[in-house]
Amino acid sequence: MSNRKRTRTEEDSDLQTKKSNMVEPAPLCTDEKAIKERSRVDYTIKITKEMAESGKTQRPVRVYADGIYDMFHSGHARQLMQAKNCFPNVYLIVGICNDELTHEMKGRTAMNENERYEAVKHCRYVDEILIDAPWAITDEFLEENKIDFVAHDDIPYAAEGDEDIYKALKDRGMFVSTNRTEGISTTDVIARILKDYDLYVRRNLARGYTAKELNVGYMKEKSLKFKEKVDAMKDMSRDLIGKIDDKRHELIGKWEEMSQSFIGNFIELFGRDGRISHWIYDQRLRVARAISPDDLNSSNSSNSSSLPGN
Repeated sequence: MSNRKRTRTEEDSDLQTKKSNMVEPAPLCTDEKAIKERSRVDYTIKITKEMAESGKTQRPVRVYADGIYDMFHSGHARQLMQAKNCFPNVYLIVGICNDELTHEMKGRTAMNENERYEAVKHCRYVDEILIDAPWAITDEFLEENKIDFVAHDDIPYAAEGDEDIYKALKDRGMFVSTNRTEGISTTDVIARILKDYDLYVRRNLARGYTAKELNVGYMKEKSLKFKEKVDAMKDMSRDLIGKIDDKRHELIGKWEEMSQSFIGNFIELFGRDGRISHWIYDQRLRVARAISPDDLNSSNSSNSSSLPGN
């Protein structure tokens, strides 16, 4: 094995390799990396579905998926995974609507636009985040971002004057269908939170949040804090009862051990072969010797049968 010292050039090369292997979040469409990627695409060469499915395209297939992505969850991630894997070589662009458009078209969100951008850009299937995404996709938008296909679930999405905003793309063969994940959606997650609203508010009050921060009124705050104390007392009572019950079993076990020991000692003292029986016999023998030593010798054989244990 060579023991030569590594040169500065070799160390720099290794460091560069490590940096190139590092995984980074997806860039925004306004970042230099995304702009360079877009500028390299020759959009005059149209990619058909057959070409994309064959995997023999000269460049990555640019697939666009859009949404709100509020409280980004596993259902969103699975949709983006399907979009990324719809063809062998996909560059996935994810469009996210800003707060103004989302609140106008759909309503309030739990997360603001920057939080939603930040959440989705860390999903490993995403190659680029397109901010301020439009509600309806136009030809100008497709050309500007050089999009080959649009991925979305096949449910018709209506807009003002349009029964399905994706219909034109479907007719042109530029639509790729993805499947929704049953049992998980932003609406479902929010519904679960609302179902246990008091529990979450009480927990956050206990963690130091103020009633004002949680948008809770004075009376509601006092009521929730009272419930929290009642529940804490209930938990303490259950713990105390459990400890008493454990102690009771422990005492019963010790009493059983002591009673068995007591019975054994009693038998050892007062039983037929016990020490008390031997002591009484010895005392009787001594008295008999004192009264009539001669008679005692003649009766030893007969009395021996009366000894305990014979």
